[in-house]
Amino acid sequence: MLVSKTRRALTAGAGAAALLSAATASADYGLNLTRGVTPISQGAYDMHMLILWVCVAIGVVVFGAMFISIINHRKSKGAKPAQFHESTAVEIVWTIVPFVILVSMAIPATRALVAMEDTSNSDISIKVTGYQWKWGYDYMDEGVSFISTLATPKEQIYNQQDKGEHYLLEVDNPIVVPVNKKVRLLITSNDVIHAWWVPKLGMKKDAIPGFINEMWFRIDREGTYRGQCAELCGKDHGFMPIVVEAKNEADYRQWIADQKGAKAADAAAADRDWSMAELMERGEKKYATSCAACHQAGGTGVPGAFPALKGSAIATGPVAQHLDIVMHGKAGTAMAAFAGQLSDVDLAAIVTYERNAWGNNTGDLVQPSEVKAAR
Repeated sequence: MLVSKTRRALTAGAGAAALLSAATASADYGLNLTRGVTPISQGAYDMHMLILWVCVAIGVVVFGAMFISIINHRKSKGAKPAQFHESTAVEIVWTIVPFVILVSMAIPATRALVAMEDTSNSDISIKVTGYQWKWGYDYMDEGVSFISTLATPKEQIYNQQDKGEHYLLEVDNPIVVPVNKKVRLLITSNDVIHAWWVPKLGMKKDAIPGFINEMWFRIDREGTYRGQCAELCGKDHGFMPIVVEAKNEADYRQWIADQKGAKAADAAAADRDWSMAELMERGEKKYATSCAACHQAGGTGVPGAFPALKGSAIATGPVAQHLDIVMHGKAGTAMAAFAGQLSDVDLAAIVTYERNAWGNNTGDLVQPSEVKAAR
């Protein structure tokens, strides 16, 4: 019930979305760390538990001695305080014992930190790019790349439907990796600071514009693991989830083959002529996932932040200028460049949709081949 209420509150605003999404995540894990599904996360859990019990033992000894002294040596029992100034032996003991305890905890902690940063000898390298508000994945050795965006229906977000099981933690294109393989992530950002965080993988790294951070994981069992951006990155920060699917080697290779096949099909589709109805249908879907967060579903924009497209000079002006700003963005504004994020067909569909939706009705139709030539 608490989690459900927290999730409904995410739509109240950007700040509330950030704070309450963190509360929702922590509620899933109760009072302790999660064991996770990687060597790093399991090692962190084991070390946490070891140090926790060491602290408990120290607390029992210290407070036990204190309470025994209070009870058995109180004035009402006629106890007389001892008279002494210093004890070299006691001072040596209370210096050496804490030192030994700290060193014994520091050694495994240092090993864990070194292991966290060791991305060498990886089996797979994936570049992760944060965008407002989605993730881009490039499989460096496979030639596979895609954008992953929130898949939760808007009707659920605006309380027009009941919340789904994975509300705000579901995407259209999850990242897929094989089990028992070392996966290296090269993490960066295209705009502001984001953070890639999947709790069960045991690590989090910031995605910073102009920098590349590295992290790695090796998942030891098949399954689906969910996370989210953990850095306040703008008004839709609470709507930027991460989904990792761990598959066996055979299923992973099949997924790679399917992705390459889809990429080839998209490339072939760019060479044929599309009808207005086809482009409008595809454009409406792509606009909803790529553009509506800023320009709104009805093209009305957000006054003072994001310009309206409905009746705008861009969406009703020269086609070439409209296509250029969608592909390459606009310097000094929040308008991102989509040439590296979307295919020729998707770009053509979005521009066609924007020029003919919401009463714009320019009648202009942009073919994928025109986008291909503009590249």
